[in-house]
Amino acid sequence: MNTQKTVQQEAGTVEENALRLEPEKAEQIVEALNRDLADAYVLYHQLHKHHWNVEGAEFLDVHVFLQEVYEDVEVAADDLAERLQALGGVPHASMTTLAEHATVEPEDEDVYDIRTSLANDLEMMGDIIESYREHIELTAGLGDHATAQMLREQLETIEEHTHHIEHYLEDDTLVLESATN
Repeated sequence: MNTQKTVQQEAGTVEENALRLEPEKAEQIVEALNRDLADAYVLYHQLHKHHWNVEGAEFLDVHVFLQEVYEDVEVAADDLAERLQALGGVPHASMTTLAEHATVEPEDEDVYDIRTSLANDLEMMGDIIESYREHIELTAGLGDHATAQMLREQLETIEEHTHHIEHYLEDDTLVLESATN
């Protein structure tokens, strides 16, 4: 590891930006987006855990679905981090910092049945949806319509995935009752 360090920008600071968004407004948006970024990584890891551990008759469908969802969350996190940087901020990057700033609570290390896992994902995604709606209002109110639009697009994606999880959790199934005994 290189021992010579040159800090280009300290974490937690917001510098002038080429987007011409006033620093006071940019600071509020950077703070909100860093919370969204932290939440995205908590969700990403929980979805990945469930992808690894899913079992049962619907294994393949749920396994593939969860991969699609965590890949979408990863793309969203990257977009959030890049927007943070464009606004003059420093995206949270260390696991410690991400965990400290997340507003959602991850599931513990135990492995649960897939219904419990998906219900936990649904709960976390619902909290994230509420946060996104608040941050869309914040960014639009501060005149950052591009960030508001980005968040709207991400909100639409997470709402779609949430709706699909809700369907997975319905009682109807093609699995014969004898297969679950």
